[in-house]
Amino acid sequence: MFEQAFKNIDDVLWKEAGCTTELDYTEQTSWLLFLKYLDGLEQDKAMEAELEGRKYSYILDLPYRWESWAAPKDLLGKLDHHRTLTGDDLCGFVDRKLFPYLHGFKQKASGPNTIEYKIGEIFGEIKNKIHSGYNLRQVIDHLDELRFRSQSEKHELSHLYEAKIKNMGNAGRNGGEYYTPRPLIRAIVQVVKPKIGDRIYDGAVGSAGFLCEAFDYLRSQSKLTVDNLRTIQEKTFYGKEKKSLAYVIAIMNMILHGIEAPNIIHTNTLSENLADIQEKDRFDVVLANPPFGGKERKEIQQNFPIRTGETAFLFLQHFIKMLKAGGRAGVVIKNTFLSNTDNASVSLRKLLLESCNLHTVLDCPGGTFQGAGVKTIVLFFEKGAPTRTTWYYQLDPGRNLGKTNPLNDADLAEFINLQKTKADSFKSWSVDAATINPATFDLSVKNPNGGEAVIHRSPEEIMDEIAALDAESAEVLANIRALL
Repeated sequence: MFEQAFKNIDDVLWKEAGCTTELDYTEQTSWLLFLKYLDGLEQDKAMEAELEGRKYSYILDLPYRWESWAAPKDLLGKLDHHRTLTGDDLCGFVDRKLFPYLHGFKQKASGPNTIEYKIGEIFGEIKNKIHSGYNLRQVIDHLDELRFRSQSEKHELSHLYEAKIKNMGNAGRNGGEYYTPRPLIRAIVQVVKPKIGDRIYDGAVGSAGFLCEAFDYLRSQSKLTVDNLRTIQEKTFYGKEKKSLAYVIAIMNMILHGIEAPNIIHTNTLSENLADIQEKDRFDVVLANPPFGGKERKEIQQNFPIRTGETAFLFLQHFIKMLKAGGRAGVVIKNTFLSNTDNASVSLRKLLLESCNLHTVLDCPGGTFQGAGVKTIVLFFEKGAPTRTTWYYQLDPGRNLGKTNPLNDADLAEFINLQKTKADSFKSWSVDAATINPATFDLSVKNPNGGEAVIHRSPEEIMDEIAALDAESAEVLANIRALL
């Protein structure tokens, strides 16, 4: 039922002039799905309060509840067509009344981790792009058929929503921004091994794939107590996200996985000065795939001891700072980080090796990220002691990866198994930190068993580097002209 409903919704949105990409489809489905979910949550809480003999205070006023404007029902539980809005009346209500009302919750909320704040943040950032009230009515009717009150219903719906995120991630060059392959995330989580009571953080949360997989990992532990479940629900998962669409999707994805009020803040993580981070701000575990290839402004770079415009390098500094002593991390980054000769790269490798134990490097093949030609590695490290030995594993599934032949869990099984003992094999080897060149701190993937890996850059990477060099040249010329 869920799969057919999602297909029907996409068919309607395909006809909508305001929705032109898979990103639009997911965004518009998400805000409506969120309100449908909120209606069910409020009904459950109201029923629970009634059984306990107390009055429930609704979050939304009656005219703005799903049951009032989206799907009013008659006494038989059928859609009441006399009270149902459609056409221009429906769009007018949504655009001029509903969205402004919901955005106002941000000012009324007691804090950023409340459901009220999430409502205000979401509806202040996104817009209704379904401009035909008749198309909007059809989408609402399809969504109203969905029921996700039980855990099994939520589980099924979360899988379908993940599929939508995957499709969205494949929709363009920036696919990895929204979608990290779930088999890779699951492998990272299994290596980092989060525990009940750990505070887990992703400062570049995207669609919240890392936090959702970590949630599933912890929920699968045996003999969980009520206190354990409450801790997982309320005090375990934290994230930040800059982009409004990704923020909305992250919230919805976590809700569908079973986290009622996700601790996700809509902010530019890199705007936080590292000098201001205190012990209380730190986390036990960092799991992340920060955006790379971006360029941050000079004022943002001022927040970091190692100044660079490369977004991923700023995030890596942030993650190291955000870890507690003894904290563990699994972070995806471009493989060129290991060997770049610019000052920032060298300084950052030095910082990583001297302040953390970089115990494992997973070298991923091209095609791991569908829709993105960038070749990546995963850094696994623990903060608080310098690196002594680094174990490398060169992932080789024995086939070319791509959209029709993606990475799967079986591809990573050997890595997960060998990583437990850091055993040598044809694909794995160890490097003594004492042998690393102290002038360059070069960490290149050089497999002694299979020859040195050759880094084949994609056309997109080459074009991005050319654009970056052009921008740097233009900045230099501008500075020279200013001096003349």
